[in-house]
Amino acid sequence: MAARNVLVAQSGGPSPVINASLRGIIEGCRASRAFGKLYAAANGVEGLLREELLDLSAALAREVELLSATPAAGVIGTCRYKLRSANQQDFERVIAVLQAHEVGYLFYIGGNDSMDTANKIADLAHQRGPDLVAVGVPKTIDNDLGDQAFQLLDHSPGYGSCARYWALTVQQADQENRGSFPADPVLVLQAMGRRIGFIPAAARLADPQRELPMLLLLPESSYTLPELADLINDTLRRAGRAIVVLSEGLDLGSLGERQDAFGHTQFSSSASTAAQLLVNYLNQAGLAARGSARANIPGTQQRHDIVYASTVDLAEARAVGQQAAGLAAQHISGKMASLVRTSDAPYTVRYTSVPLGEMANSERTFPKEWIDRDHCDVTDDFIRYAQPLLGDGWPEVILEHGRLRFAELGAQQVRQVLEVYTPQDYRK
Repeated sequence: MAARNVLVAQSGGPSPVINASLRGIIEGCRASRAFGKLYAAANGVEGLLREELLDLSAALAREVELLSATPAAGVIGTCRYKLRSANQQDFERVIAVLQAHEVGYLFYIGGNDSMDTANKIADLAHQRGPDLVAVGVPKTIDNDLGDQAFQLLDHSPGYGSCARYWALTVQQADQENRGSFPADPVLVLQAMGRRIGFIPAAARLADPQRELPMLLLLPESSYTLPELADLINDTLRRAGRAIVVLSEGLDLGSLGERQDAFGHTQFSSSASTAAQLLVNYLNQAGLAARGSARANIPGTQQRHDIVYASTVDLAEARAVGQQAAGLAAQHISGKMASLVRTSDAPYTVRYTSVPLGEMANSERTFPKEWIDRDHCDVTDDFIRYAQPLLGDGWPEVILEHGRLRFAELGAQQVRQVLEVYTPQDYRK
């Protein structure tokens, strides 16, 4: 009997290390005789529904290695399309595409909603009879995938690199503020993070000894603009300058919120941002020092800057991909590859698996006990948790003629054999 084919898909926001997980899956599959051809769904479940598959089977080993130096989701694409229970035609189409291309193994890279998608596909395949092995691979910079006890998943691949981005960004921003504070004493930096504070909390890793005049405002913080102005002015009176790191989701007024396909809050990139609302208020109300407040609002580079990527994160992302391939080779379905911390000093983890059903639509919150009592900083327990994720070395990035060299897998589109299909949400 011929080995059955493999399909890899991913969805949700990119991360600097998402392709390291793809690398781990490819390498794991190539190391086993259990697998046939290796396909990817272009742009996640949307490509699966449209039967837009890419053949990765002929990718050169060197190009597969370069996936660890290639950020974001440009190699096979991602999406924010939700398989809804009411849209049964979508589910029927997924099964039809899998059967048409003799897919026996499905790997889905993503966060909680992606694990929900993988779980739904696995359940339906089991009900309908196709022998499908479905395995999830965790990915999210928000670190909100998993349980509050950190026993199912210690942290998500992607978070360590985003945390490192903020640790290094704040160090450099401090040099800016230290030099220009006579004119610009307040520097406000806005971090990603809809309603969960793991990303802005990482700014503390730039200054674990708390030597900088810095305030951290997580989305879990509860302050009015006048209260924040008082806090910042107290810092100005004490230090002459202030760095404020706040979450994009800090509730300071209307931010132009909208909902994605999964019902998650997203914020516009217009002037109505938490950082700009705060800066405008400070400059209108007046500061306890000469000069003005300024805002710096990094965009999606927080989730795609490969130069800042954590070497620990890259290694772990690759390892969970390899773990997923190992599970599939053993015909273990309905699981997500996971990592659990076994020691803080030295930092070590072990790779395991957890049921997809337990991860589907899970949303870990930032532990209340990791927020200081004034709600403008994090505790040492958070630092002990997050600091090992940063790594000490630099990622290996390749430059050719002064430009970054990314993976080129040479993927060819697989010939379509089914009728053209329009995903149900497209029809609305």
